Amino acid sequence: MTTTYTSALDRLGRWAALGLLQLGLGAAALLAAAAPCRIEVVDKVCGWPVPLVELQTLHGVRFVTDNAGLIAFDLPELMGKETWFDVKGQGYEVKTDGFGYAGFRFTPAPGQVHRLEVNRTIIARRLGRSTGGGLFGESQKLGAEASWPESGLLGSDSVQNAVYGGKLFWLWGDTTLPKYPLGIFDSTAATTAPQPLAALAPPLRLPLEYFKDAQGAPRGVAKMPGSGPTWLSACVSLPDAQGREHLGATYVKVRDHLHEYRRGLAVWNDATASFELFRLLWEETDAAPHPPLAPDGHAVKWTDGAGKSWVLFCNPFPMMRCPANFEAWQNTNSWERLSPSTTLLAAGTRASVRAHSGSMAWNPWRKRWVSVFVQAGGEPSPLGEVWYAEARAPTGPWGPAVKILSHDNYTFYNPSLHPEFTPENSPVLIFEGTYSAEFARQPPPTPRYNYNQIVYRLDLDDPRLLPAHEE
Repeated sequence: MTTTYTSALDRLGRWAALGLLQLGLGAAALLAAAAPCRIEVVDKVCGWPVPLVELQTLHGVRFVTDNAGLIAFDLPELMGKETWFDVKGQGYEVKTDGFGYAGFRFTPAPGQVHRLEVNRTIIARRLGRSTGGGLFGESQKLGAEASWPESGLLGSDSVQNAVYGGKLFWLWGDTTLPKYPLGIFDSTAATTAPQPLAALAPPLRLPLEYFKDAQGAPRGVAKMPGSGPTWLSACVSLPDAQGREHLGATYVKVRDHLHEYRRGLAVWNDATASFELFRLLWEETDAAPHPPLAPDGHAVKWTDGAGKSWVLFCNPFPMMRCPANFEAWQNTNSWERLSPSTTLLAAGTRASVRAHSGSMAWNPWRKRWVSVFVQAGGEPSPLGEVWYAEARAPTGPWGPAVKILSHDNYTFYNPSLHPEFTPENSPVLIFEGTYSAEFARQPPPTPRYNYNQIVYRLDLDDPRLLPAHEE
């Protein structure tokens, strides 16, 4: 009896062990089956990963490469099946076939690696996205970039920069949060080193140190009186008569989406790590329906031929100037209105190009003033065509202009130069802009990228820019 009972227990144990083994093998098989297919999108010429390339299946599922140019393809219904992908790259493309389709096909499998080469059709080279969530979201699905931290933000409007306190100060407009459609509407800010990038090639990793609240989340830094969002511009660092450094900006209060009703000056308070009201310049009334002259756009410092230092306020070209000190910045009597031409000639065609918004800077390598701006009413995208131009003096004349970046029905507004990013002997120019479906012809918003900042590199020794060097 005992022997029979013991043998039964042994058999039960063996069956249990066999069951557990089979269960383990089954789990391993499930894990292997669930592993994504790794799709790498690279520039055919240089091999750089290409962010912001969309792949879409024939049943409408969209995938977009992250900052490392990767996609984690994981559709179970298409694993092991020959699959066609439409390709859209905003300046990067694949050849069309005989029927006019731009795409490729292959048979995805779990754990497989597929490399897609794309051709760059623009002069600028895309480095990646600097703001928003999931900068390396696809990479992390594939087990890479595990240490990359999330900012907690999903979208950030146009950027302002100034070197202040030995750091590069970053300031953005309206900011999208994950928890509710209404996010931060009084500007977010961060700091980096003045030259923050270890390499001027993708994948882009911008180490932003955000100003945060007590819970460790990025917060607003410009809570000015009045209802509606606060927008800041003309961010600039200037010394006072005693040599103390001040960080100032112009603020506006807006309502009804884009309507400005109040304007003033704000100054950064190091103790509170926020901008505070310094001076009210204007409030909309029947007697004063339009705002007066004030610093706006991007601030650029310049010393004229007589040795006098100025700060120019530009968008993209100088619209106002004042002496480059804190006392003059706050004194309206020292402000001088400038009236630059905003219409340039296009290199080659000599067609007129009207500048909408942008920025300018002195470039030591070119020994010229350089500008990157978005064209008003451009084609194929009305506010997505970006041009480069040069001038011997900051007030112009500017041009001829060369188109460096184009979009297929998408907006790229308020492009901003980053002259601090590169050493003086470098021909590389870095700029970024706001990539948004806003103001375009109702395109579907690009997942993760929409309403965020995308960074580009422009090589000033590119022979396609030669017409811009000619006068």
